[in-house]
Amino acid sequence: MSYHLEGRLLEVCNCNVLCPCWIGEDPDNGTCDTIVAWRIDKGTIDGLDVGGNTIAAVAHVPGNILLGNWTAAIYVDDQASKEQEEALLKVYTGKAGGPIAELAALIGEVVSVERAPIRFTVVAGKGELEIGENYYAELEPYLGATGGQTTLSDTVFSTVPGAPVFVGKAPTYRSKNAALGIDLNIKNHNALQSTFVFDA
Repeated sequence: MSYHLEGRLLEVCNCNVLCPCWIGEDPDNGTCDTIVAWRIDKGTIDGLDVGGNTIAAVAHVPGNILLGNWTAAIYVDDQASKEQEEALLKVYTGKAGGPIAELAALIGEVVSVERAPIRFTVVAGKGELEIGENYYAELEPYLGATGGQTTLSDTVFSTVPGAPVFVGKAPTYRSKNAALGIDLNIKNHNALQSTFVFDA
C-alpha cells in the first residue's frame, strides 16, 4: 500500500502553552486530552484520490506521550466516500506503514470510529475546527518580532513527522466524549498548526 498526502494540521489540547509533550516531557496536567485533525488538501492512497477530506482523532493520553497507550475516538469527514473512508482508516491506523504508522502505534485503544461533519478552516493564520456537536476549537498563532509565525521544529514527538509546527493558543476549546472521560470547555490553552507531506 502506498500513499502521498499533502495538507494541514490543527491540534489543540488541555496543556498550557506550549504543550510539553512535543519535547518529550510529561503533560502539564499529568494527562492530556487532545484533538488532532489532518486536512488532506491533495493526495492519493493506492491511486485513490482522497483530497478534500479531513480525519481527526480525539484522544486521552494517560501520561508521557512517548509511552503511548492513548485511547482515541476517530472521526472521518462525512463528505468522504466509503472507499475514501476505508483508505484513510488504513493509513491512519498504521496498516499502510510510513510516518503515520509510528504515530498510530501510540494509540492503545480506539473506542469508536464515526463519520461526522468536520469544519476545518485556516484564514490569515487563524484556524477553526469543529467536529459534529461535541468538539470545537479556535486557534491562533504566536507571532515573532518580525511578524512571522513562531515555529517549533526538530522535536522528539510530532503529529506531523518531518514538518515544523506553528505554536499558538486556542481562545476556545470544547471537547466532550464520555467514553474517553473528556469534558472540557477551556480558554487560552495549547494550539498547534502545520502543513505536512506524508509519503509511503
